[in-house]
Amino acid sequence: MTFSPSYIHLAAPPFPYFLECDRTVYQPGDQHPNRNRMGKFDLIIVEQGTLFIGEDEKEWEVAAGHTLLLLPDRYHYAVKPCEEITTFVWIHFHTVGEWIEAVGDPVYAGREAHFQQFLTHPYTIRVPQFGPLPDPFERSGQAELLLQLSRDRRSSAVWQQQRIFEEMLRMMDLAQQDAAGSHAAEIAEQTEAYIRNHYAEALTNGSLADALHFHYNYLARCMKRVYGLTPMEYLTDYRLEQAKLLLLKTEIPISGIAERTGFESAAYFSRRFARKVGISPLRFRKRYSR
Repeated sequence: MTFSPSYIHLAAPPFPYFLECDRTVYQPGDQHPNRNRMGKFDLIIVEQGTLFIGEDEKEWEVAAGHTLLLLPDRYHYAVKPCEEITTFVWIHFHTVGEWIEAVGDPVYAGREAHFQQFLTHPYTIRVPQFGPLPDPFERSGQAELLLQLSRDRRSSAVWQQQRIFEEMLRMMDLAQQDAAGSHAAEIAEQTEAYIRNHYAEALTNGSLADALHFHYNYLARCMKRVYGLTPMEYLTDYRLEQAKLLLLKTEIPISGIAERTGFESAAYFSRRFARKVGISPLRFRKRYSR
């Protein structure tokens, strides 16, 4: 077996959406069909036996109690036939959001475009491509619930199926955070809270490090891992969002807004605002305020 440490990183919103699911039983000698670019994610949960399957250059022995996520743009093939009765649940899903495969932490090139479209920075759902079922996932019986709902009328099942599917993704995502990043998430949240409470002040790498009692490089790694932004990038974005509110709800001049939101000068504020929003603060106010 070739173990792949890869993770699939899915940006949300929009969240991935459930398509269909079923249970398959292979007898000894049966094997998974070969498929190329099926156009949807295929989450396989093996309940009994072992499934021998490959994707491009990777090959896995997926034993009972393990999951494998096959990607929509790859070639999938049977490595060899099953050696015993093998039972697995498969779940097909899709996403219109950005996704990438990466060994380490993801970096989304389209982060600013995502913000403009959805008015929020993307949350990264992190799912291992191959690995053991997380304990909460295995005990929850969510896969069995999805199978039961697939037999009901579509109109009565669609909302519950999406909710259960998202709960499954949540458990798989949180299991990775608990295993490798719970402390990083805690530090990132502390850093975020401090920035939100002190954004109007003259924050620097050094002042953040002193206030939070961690080296700035460590704070940056934690923030990058959880939010995809360094503390200074997050600070700038948050200041700009507060500036938008002031532009829309008050008559404070541009220089006053720059000062209230922590920018060193009105000129620097205007440059950063135009770079992110695409128009100057004054034009933004005229276009959107009432």
